[in-house]
Amino acid sequence: MKKILLSLLDLIYKKKCYFCSSSKSSLKMCPKCYEELSFAKFQPNRIVEGVNVYSCGIYEKTLQKLIRGLKYHKQKELAGYLAQFMYEYWYGLGDKRSFQVVPVPLHENRIKKRKYNHMELTADEFCKLSGFTPNYELIKRIKDTKPQYKLTRTERLKNLAGAFEVDLTKDLKKPVLILDDICTTGATFEEMIKTLKSKGITEIVCLASSSP
Repeated sequence: MKKILLSLLDLIYKKKCYFCSSSKSSLKMCPKCYEELSFAKFQPNRIVEGVNVYSCGIYEKTLQKLIRGLKYHKQKELAGYLAQFMYEYWYGLGDKRSFQVVPVPLHENRIKKRKYNHMELTADEFCKLSGFTPNYELIKRIKDTKPQYKLTRTERLKNLAGAFEVDLTKDLKKPVLILDDICTTGATFEEMIKTLKSKGITEIVCLASSSP
């Protein structure tokens, strides 16, 4: 009954596109706005601690609004669109391995404040598309770090030192694909990679968007 009621409400009050406000498609992101997203090059954006870091796109314009809406403005439905974009890029890389997907974890204090981890939502949708297995227990953030956006690379590395902890009992014995929304200096990926490698987990790939 609830599903029928929600369907009727959708017909009466069509969803508007978060980006252009069009209600023509009754989607949170209409096809026209999704097509505005463009891929970065199908090659590593950088190499961090010997690990390939791929950038699916540049953090600007429509992609920036997509990530910010999902991350800061409680637009949880946008996780599906970000996951679709990341998966289409990933598929284009041609890597045929089966991965355990590890979204960058948030500290419990941040979760309480924000109520959700936007990258866990994205990882859920990414795994539905890829057939990969999400793993939210392998690595935890044990240090409540300061926001990174105003810090230099050196400050970021100091801020993140000792921030993560690996639980080897949760390792699925598959290569690790770390997902994040944006890679600016690579400091978060670097600390996570170091922590994983210190526990013997060395088959790692990272995927995010990158700063302009």
